[in-house]
Amino acid sequence: MSNLLKYTLRIADNSLILGQRMAEWCSKGPTLEEDIAMSNIALDLFGQANGFLEYASKIDGQKTADDLAFKRDPSNFYNFCLVEVENGHFGNTMIRSLLFDTFYLLFYKELSKSKDENLAALAFKSLKEIKYHFRHSQNWVIRLGDGTKESNKKVQESLNNLWKYTDEFFEIDNVDQIMIDQKIGVNTSLLKKEWTEIIESTVDEAKLIKPSTIKMITGGRDGKHSNKLSSLLKEMQYLPRKYPNAKW
Repeated sequence: MSNLLKYTLRIADNSLILGQRMAEWCSKGPTLEEDIAMSNIALDLFGQANGFLEYASKIDGQKTADDLAFKRDPSNFYNFCLVEVENGHFGNTMIRSLLFDTFYLLFYKELSKSKDENLAALAFKSLKEIKYHFRHSQNWVIRLGDGTKESNKKVQESLNNLWKYTDEFFEIDNVDQIMIDQKIGVNTSLLKKEWTEIIESTVDEAKLIKPSTIKMITGGRDGKHSNKLSSLLKEMQYLPRKYPNAKW
C-alpha cells in the first residue's frame, strides 16, 4: 500500500466510522430538532468519507470506493479509536464529537493548503461542514456542563472516559512524515497547542474539569481496534457482504 493511499484512507475512515455512529441516533434523538441535526451531521460525514474514498480508489487503481467501504476487514481500517466508541448517552456523544470536531476543524484548515490538489479540494469542501459540526457539539457541551447537576456529572464522566483517546490525533509516524516532507500531509503535532486551548476554553465555560494526563489508547491508525469496530462493521457491511455485487 502506498503512503498516499494509507494517508487518504485514514482521513476517509474517520469520517465513515463516525458517520455510522452518528447515524445510529436516527429516530433516537432527545428532541426532533436534534434527531434531524445528528442525521444531517451523519450525512455530511458520509459525504466527506465518500469523497476521500473515491480519491483512494483512484490511487489504488483496482478497488472502488464501495469496495473500500464495505469489503475491508477491521484490521484494514485506519480510523482513530475515538470514533468507533459507542454513542452512550447524548452528552457522551457530544463530548466525543467536540474532541473530534475541534481536531478536524484545525486539520482540514491545514490540509486545504496541501500540495496534493485532490486532498486540498476535498478538505476545503469539508471545512464548511465541520465548522457547523464544531459549533453544534461545542454549544451542547457548554449547555450540558453548565446545566443541571446531573447533566454536569454525566458529561464530566464522559470527558474523563474519552480523554484517553485524544493523543492519537497528534501522532506522527513514517507515513505522516513522508507526506509532510512532500508538503502533502499535515504535521498534526503542531495542532495540539491550539486544539488544547480551544478544548480548555470550552471545558472552562462548561464548568467542567479537564482530565489529568492518563494512559492513552492509540493504534487505530495502524488497524488495531476494539471489538466495537467489528460490531459496527458487521451492521454497516451486511448487505454488500450478504449480496456481493448486487445492484439496485
